[in-house]
Amino acid sequence: MAAEIRASGASDAPEAGTVLVTGATGYVGGHMVARLLSEGYRTRVTVREPGRAAEVLALVRRAGVDREDLLEFAVADLSADAGWAAAADGVSHVLHVASPFPVTPPENEDELVLPARDGTLRVLSAARTAGVRRVVMTSSFAAVGYTVKPDDRYSEEDWTDPGTDGLPAYHKSKVLAERAAWDFVETDGGIELAVVNPVGIFGPVLGPRLAASVTIVRSMLTGGMPVVPLMYFGVVDVRDVVDLHLRAMLHPKAAGERFLAVGGPSISFLGMARTLRAHLPAAADALPSSELTLEQMREAAKTEPALRDAAGLGGRIPVISSAKARSVLDWEPRDVTRTVRDTADSLIELGLVTLTEKP
Repeated sequence: MAAEIRASGASDAPEAGTVLVTGATGYVGGHMVARLLSEGYRTRVTVREPGRAAEVLALVRRAGVDREDLLEFAVADLSADAGWAAAADGVSHVLHVASPFPVTPPENEDELVLPARDGTLRVLSAARTAGVRRVVMTSSFAAVGYTVKPDDRYSEEDWTDPGTDGLPAYHKSKVLAERAAWDFVETDGGIELAVVNPVGIFGPVLGPRLAASVTIVRSMLTGGMPVVPLMYFGVVDVRDVVDLHLRAMLHPKAAGERFLAVGGPSISFLGMARTLRAHLPAAADALPSSELTLEQMREAAKTEPALRDAAGLGGRIPVISSAKARSVLDWEPRDVTRTVRDTADSLIELGLVTLTEKP
């Protein structure tokens, strides 16, 4: 039995069928736990230290889920072996969501690559030893589509080359972590693996600690992005990402497969701003109305690392297919426009963005 920090009022529910979730204090993880609890799953969450259990409880309560009797906690850190055997004990499925995502690029890429790769292997090893049936890993489109193809079309068959010139450390960490996971299963066996590869994740927020993607919307609404780069990217709703994980967790055909999660055609930063302007006229003056040219981006990228990715893509429009998730798992994501609107509405509802009507 795992050493746990139990939620207040938790009952001694049967351990059979318990789902272990890593990264539950994050954007996807918080929604994941809320969804599992709402559907009646006994859910165990790993936290790096006992005090962080309160963060998860706050996210679940914000989601309006009142099933703390099904929630338990185990202390384990991706950077160390301790705690993982106990965390996986008695678990039927693992949803491995956790992965480091820095606000600014690290000076040494190993600060991201090593915990992402080695942490994934720790989770898989503990799960296999504990007799877990299946692990669903959250990877990223970063592991799929950042080695440019001539036709700009991407599916689950594609892989980002970790040796791609100028590839950001985060993207490299996702490639190497996912590759390591597949190699582990192929070499050692004894456990099923499915992988979800989301594009940019947006949608309702459950707390003040925002994902990097959501900060884009907040920055636009508060006037922090007067001009935007010419760049197109995929969007998917956080609620649909969670739904895809649960389908991959349960569906017999998901074992051994990866699934791209994208809500529709790629959009640009300027296109996102136009969607927000139509939805929230009070934010019109704050929202960007123009974008940098390719020449301007290439010049700015010399001193602004955040623009190097966009400048390197040169305004290309990736065509990202969700056909596999739709056909194999009957997954139906929300419309991208709705996702962008819901992101903004939740930021306003939580008081993280304040709109002022013009007199």
